[in-house]
Amino acid sequence: MKKLGDLIVLSGPSGVGKSTLVGKLKQSLPALEFSISCTTRAPRGSEQNGVEYYFLSQEEFDAKRRNNEFIESADVFSHSYGTLKSEVIDRIRRGVQVVLDIDVQGALQIRKAALEDEILKRTATFVMIAPPDLETLKTRLSGRATDSAEQVAQRLAKAQSELQNFRHYDCLVVNDDLEKASEDLLAVFKAASLRSSTIDEELFV
Repeated sequence: MKKLGDLIVLSGPSGVGKSTLVGKLKQSLPALEFSISCTTRAPRGSEQNGVEYYFLSQEEFDAKRRNNEFIESADVFSHSYGTLKSEVIDRIRRGVQVVLDIDVQGALQIRKAALEDEILKRTATFVMIAPPDLETLKTRLSGRATDSAEQVAQRLAKAQSELQNFRHYDCLVVNDDLEKASEDLLAVFKAASLRSSTIDEELFV
């Protein structure tokens, strides 16, 4: 059977546990591929170009934006971020299941693009990862000890704004218990792989 791949668009506020959930997902779905985004921010710690991100200068990023090379792009916290079409569309055409971790602004751009792009329309599933409540998220952010109290407050305000967009997503996974959230997210990915819209040939004729 000839099938297209799937695009799973994940969003969720900082501190909600997206990276941990995707890491557990990879253990169950080793063929899953992660879309690498472009950014103009500097690498952090041991981050490597082409692994966590493609690190671009602002001039390089702007050139790609002018050339319409991005499915979505956004300016967040004084830096630019974007998802290359080549990272997503080419893989989907090859039948690969791709996961994309982006903020709400970018996800809504892809949702809009899917109204006109047949491949995205047939293959994209949008998933919001949410905390059980904002107080739990505050505790997680404070526990990381990487942000000041002011930064935690800013992230919480941004989180509340992002989470109010949950109805623009197909699925909502609440990360209260990590194992339960992992099972729920795996179920979403398995269901996406069974969508009839990704079948790229006529059957039973």
